[in-house]
Amino acid sequence: MTRDGQGNGAEGRVIAITGAGSGIGKATAELFAGRGWRVALIGRRAEPLEAVARGAETCLVLPCDVSDPGAVEAAFSRIEDRWGRLDVLFNNAGIAAPAAPIDEIAVADWQAVCDINITGAFLAARAAFGLMRRQEPQGGRIINNGSISAHAPRPGSVPYTVSKHAMTGLTRTLSLDGRRFGIACGQIDIGNAMTDMAEVFTRGVPQADGAVRAEPVMDVAHVAASVLYMAELPPEANVQFHTIMATAMPFIGRG
Repeated sequence: MTRDGQGNGAEGRVIAITGAGSGIGKATAELFAGRGWRVALIGRRAEPLEAVARGAETCLVLPCDVSDPGAVEAAFSRIEDRWGRLDVLFNNAGIAAPAAPIDEIAVADWQAVCDINITGAFLAARAAFGLMRRQEPQGGRIINNGSISAHAPRPGSVPYTVSKHAMTGLTRTLSLDGRRFGIACGQIDIGNAMTDMAEVFTRGVPQADGAVRAEPVMDVAHVAASVLYMAELPPEANVQFHTIMATAMPFIGRG
């Protein structure tokens, strides 16, 4: 295996994961590390990232607020300094606001979601794209974490749903702009993976008909496995949009 990650297997390939300290990001980071990838762990707080890394030399802990342009540039500079290249970005960091009709949503809550889910995704993609463009060999892959909300919203979810529609726009544009640089971009849309954020689904959440019902969930490991599949495709193949969801969750027919 060469430094640039070309050849058989994943050893030596580099992935950066935002929101790597918990939930989907944590599960994905642990899977990739176990499969021999070098993993750059990006998140707000060092302690959860260090717990994921477990002192492994193949993991790089990068505490970073993804909404801070300078912090994001510094994090990706450290990736370049450490490993010389980046093969994959999993653009995963995201938050949600409390459910409410739009006139009850605080402007501060709207701004917080936009700062992380839109600006943060833009900044991480911008830094990754630049590194992938200038590295030798040129190219790489960006996998954006969208949501089923990019297709069908939940009641009272204006900030989150708008942000995930924005993610789809980012995915489509990067797919186009990346072609001449060998940079592929795809999106994974996830429904009811069992994380701390999704635990409320098991207790009951508002439905389109006004009822409150519990919803099925799935193990977050299935999401991590899907990201791994997308990441390990050869450069000439790409999953543009991939939906993975708890089988019986109310998505088909929702709304």
